[in-house]
Amino acid sequence: MDSTQMLGRSNSSASQLSLCRTKKGKDGKAKKEKNEKIDINKLHQMKREKVSAWTMKTLIDVISNSGLSTISGSIGDTDYDRDIEQADKEINNEEEAIVAAIHIYKNVAQLGSKFIDEYDLRRFMIKEEVDIVLPLIDVADTGQIDRKALTEWVVKVFQGRKALSHALNDTKTAVRQLNKIVTGILIVIIIIIWLILVGIETTKVILFLSSQLVVASFLFGNTCKCIFEGIVFVFVMHPFDVGDRCVVDGIQMIVEEMNILTTVFLKFDNEKLYYPNSVLATKPISNFYRSLDMSDSFEYLERTSQYWHPNHNVVIKEIENLNKIKMVLFFNHAMNFQNFGEKIRRRTELILEMKKIFEELNIKYDLLTQEVHLVESK
Repeated sequence: MDSTQMLGRSNSSASQLSLCRTKKGKDGKAKKEKNEKIDINKLHQMKREKVSAWTMKTLIDVISNSGLSTISGSIGDTDYDRDIEQADKEINNEEEAIVAAIHIYKNVAQLGSKFIDEYDLRRFMIKEEVDIVLPLIDVADTGQIDRKALTEWVVKVFQGRKALSHALNDTKTAVRQLNKIVTGILIVIIIIIWLILVGIETTKVILFLSSQLVVASFLFGNTCKCIFEGIVFVFVMHPFDVGDRCVVDGIQMIVEEMNILTTVFLKFDNEKLYYPNSVLATKPISNFYRSLDMSDSFEYLERTSQYWHPNHNVVIKEIENLNKIKMVLFFNHAMNFQNFGEKIRRRTELILEMKKIFEELNIKYDLLTQEVHLVESK
């Protein structure tokens, strides 16, 4: 069994990653093989449609066996050798992701500094990598990364990696279930062919099996239909993956687990809903994760352009009682609604900003004057 471990950057080149493959021998002991290197420049130049199956398999092996702590591991090798064992530990929950982010921040930031800048990152990355990584973490576009922003980014990466891992595991589970079904069918076919070749009362055997199939069709016909529809839904239609935020029957849920027959969804209050795949195949499904940048309605702020697209529309909905105009501003988020909490947070910031602008412009709404009639009591 081969295993691959990330050893950090090669000393010979700043644009290479050094890998060490180990292979278990017959005695169960690991035998270290020669180091291999991945050229980061070539990796960036790869085109998705031209990547060979062998190259993709090698990269998947590297990612699968290296854990999430590759960067922190290389930093630990440079500055704190005593933390190597801890740094190479794979991250399994959000708490460990937060700890890893703090560990990275302390090692990368200058002593006494409250942020990480481009110069700090250049000590561990080449310029091309810094140009890619910095905008991902520094969403405010200030050229500086504080500990909070780094922690949120590491947690976000962990959540994405966790969702990908669950999706791969569920796909393997579905394939194993399909393999069992196909194996059972092949065994029955092989037995029938064997009986025909041997010549053991072929006619009687076929009549007996036919009668049994008729009985089985009444008992398991609907189950077989559901299995077939489930296979088509999971492997052909495949409208979502594990971790996707979807809307089914007007309910917003996250895909928790996928099987051949059923799919498990998780509601906002952690309630689990089990849907048969044969039923889901007949329903319209809205998938936020696979959607493009989505629209919302409220105010557009130019200084937060990393959150919103500049194109927007103002719509006057109605005039009420000749004293009230209802207006709506539609615009596009620079994201879809897969991360619903982030969407709500951004919208809240906009509402508070609108309130502030109205107060600065002295825009107020006073109730209309009304007549008051005093009724004399008898």
